[in-house]
Amino acid sequence: MKWLRRLHTFYGALVFLALFLVFFIPLFIPILFPKKFRLVGQLNRWWARLMFILIGVPYKVEYREPLNPRRQYIFCPNHTSYLDIPTLGLNKHDALFVGKNELAKVPLFGFMYRKLHITVDRSKLKSRYITLVQTLRALDEGKSLVIFPEGGIVSKYPPALSEFKDGAFRAAIEKQIPIVPVTIPYNWIILPDSEFVLHWKPVRVIFHEPIDPSAYSLEDLPLLKARVRNIIENELQHHFGEP
Repeated sequence: MKWLRRLHTFYGALVFLALFLVFFIPLFIPILFPKKFRLVGQLNRWWARLMFILIGVPYKVEYREPLNPRRQYIFCPNHTSYLDIPTLGLNKHDALFVGKNELAKVPLFGFMYRKLHITVDRSKLKSRYITLVQTLRALDEGKSLVIFPEGGIVSKYPPALSEFKDGAFRAAIEKQIPIVPVTIPYNWIILPDSEFVLHWKPVRVIFHEPIDPSAYSLEDLPLLKARVRNIIENELQHHFGEP
C-alpha cells in the first residue's frame, strides 16, 4: 500500500505542475493589470477543482452562512498541510494569500506566487512590518485575504492549533473587515507535513459565520483572536472528539 501512496503522490505532483503550466499565462493578466486582481481567485478556483478531480480526491465546501459577494473578508484557516493552499482555492469568494516566503523561492511557481500574493519572512522584524503595511494596503484596494493565523505549519500535534499571531486580527480591527474562521479538519491526514505522502480521504473545508469587528478595539484584539480560535477548535473537536 505504501508504494501505491507514493505513486499517487507523484501523480498528484505531476497534475499540480501540469495545471500550473496551463494557468501560467492567464495568471499574467492580473500581474500586468493589477485592477484585475479578482481573476486570481477565479483561476485558483478552477486550478483547485481540476486538481482534486484529476487526482481522485473528492471535496466538500461548506458555508455556515452565505458570504456577501460585494464585501471584503479576511479568511483565517487552521494550517496543517501543504494541501491547505489548494483547499482554500476552492473558496467561491475571490481572495489573495498572505503566506511564508518559502513558497516564493520555488522556481517559476515562486515568481508567480510573489507577484500575485503577499509573502512574509517571520524571522525578520522588518519583513513582518512590510507585510503588515502591504496587507493594510491590499485591504484598502478592496481585496479579500487569506491569512493563516498560526503563521505556518507549526503544530507539533495536528490537528491541535498552535499559538495565533496578531496580524490578521489587527488588520481586521483597523480596517473594519469581517473575519471568517475556516476549519480544514482532515488535510493533516490526507497529506501530512511530516511524511508528504498522499492518503486517500475526502477533503472538507468549513467556512464559519463572519465575525463583525466593529465591537472590537485594538485593546480587545486578544478577545477577537480567542473567539476565532474557539470556533475552529470547537469544530475540530466535533470531528475528532476532545483533544
